[in-house]
Amino acid sequence: MNYTETLEFLFTSMPSFQNVGGDAYKPGLERIASFCHYLGNPHRSYYTIHVAGTNGKGSVSHMLASILQQAGYRTGLFTSPHLSDFRERIRVDGQMIPKQKVVNFVDKHKAKMQEYDLSFFEMTASLAFDYFDQSDVEVAVIETGLGGRLDATNIITPILSVVTNIGLEHTEFLGDTIQKIASEKAGIMKKSVPMVLGERSEEYDAVFEKRAEELRSPLIYAQKEWLLNGVEHFDDENQHFSLVRQRDERSYELDIDLLGDYQARNIVTVCAAADYLAEHTPLTISRRAFRQGLATAAASTGLEGRWQVLSREPLMICDTGHNVDGMRYVVKQLEALECDKLYCVIGFAREKALEKIMELLPKKAHYIFTRASIDRARPVEDIAAVAERLGLDYECQPSVGKAVERARILATQNDAIFIGGSNFIVAEV
Repeated sequence: MNYTETLEFLFTSMPSFQNVGGDAYKPGLERIASFCHYLGNPHRSYYTIHVAGTNGKGSVSHMLASILQQAGYRTGLFTSPHLSDFRERIRVDGQMIPKQKVVNFVDKHKAKMQEYDLSFFEMTASLAFDYFDQSDVEVAVIETGLGGRLDATNIITPILSVVTNIGLEHTEFLGDTIQKIASEKAGIMKKSVPMVLGERSEEYDAVFEKRAEELRSPLIYAQKEWLLNGVEHFDDENQHFSLVRQRDERSYELDIDLLGDYQARNIVTVCAAADYLAEHTPLTISRRAFRQGLATAAASTGLEGRWQVLSREPLMICDTGHNVDGMRYVVKQLEALECDKLYCVIGFAREKALEKIMELLPKKAHYIFTRASIDRARPVEDIAAVAERLGLDYECQPSVGKAVERARILATQNDAIFIGGSNFIVAEV
């Protein structure tokens, strides 16, 4: 098979959650554990850092990987979903896995993958683990796909676990309360392995504390370790943060090449994680590597879609925030934009809490609702019906391309265009 045929096999014979949603979800670790045993347990050949959470885990994973790269380590990074290229999910030192490596892996192990009835995500995680081993990776940052406890990545035993925050998401799989979802995320905690919790909350702190006590695992509250003193926006590509490390009251002035107000939460999590790795694990991370890794996180790891500026006249921004908590931060930033008129190209995946998300949307914007070209996309008619009830100013377009084209026609130089609501909308743009 060539690369195109290989991807077609993967996406058709092993449906992905990215494309079809819950029908592709296969909880449990037995299949991937058996398959990785067959591969020789490649995930045990290097240090790992495991990252979970409702929002921010992608940004946190990329920033940590960038710091480790700057520290001189050959670094693997496994994330999901991808935006435009399947290979975005698997990187070594920021470079995507070569197409031929994907083809070779599937050719060699296709029969076994079918025998073990692997899900698309299980196959992808196994491919990443094996590729990292073959590439002599020294440390890998592994992002969970969905949840934690039963996520395919949970066969690893990391040197550090990280949970960014907890919000209501995928309630049909993870539970219908914050506490139940927190329990699933806390499931990545391993015996005696420390965990950094990015954001504290009275709703779920006790869940993590109980799990940590049971496993005798140190629980590190990032917000106790690092204090954020201030944020400055330099330009359309960088932010500046002032932080204080609480244990020695040392001040840090840090730049990151990622935008979005929510990065103020993520950088505290990253600082706590990187500081722990430097102080308590075999990894050596200098202040220079720490600073430079943050300053070049997007550039060195290929991260896209986080409050990303696509053009300036008119201002066009995209963001992959797609659940209630994520959209709340996006909307706050949209409302702060200085523009004459705001146009929003919006679409959603069908399983999202549509009404709750749309209730957050700015009332003064003009909306162009559309749907991505995947099965999971919410029909435009559903979105329009909610918009009608909420009294939003809107129109509909049948495709993302036509919706963006329409926004460009309507917007003048002093207006702004936002594109989001779904990873898939951003991916097509």
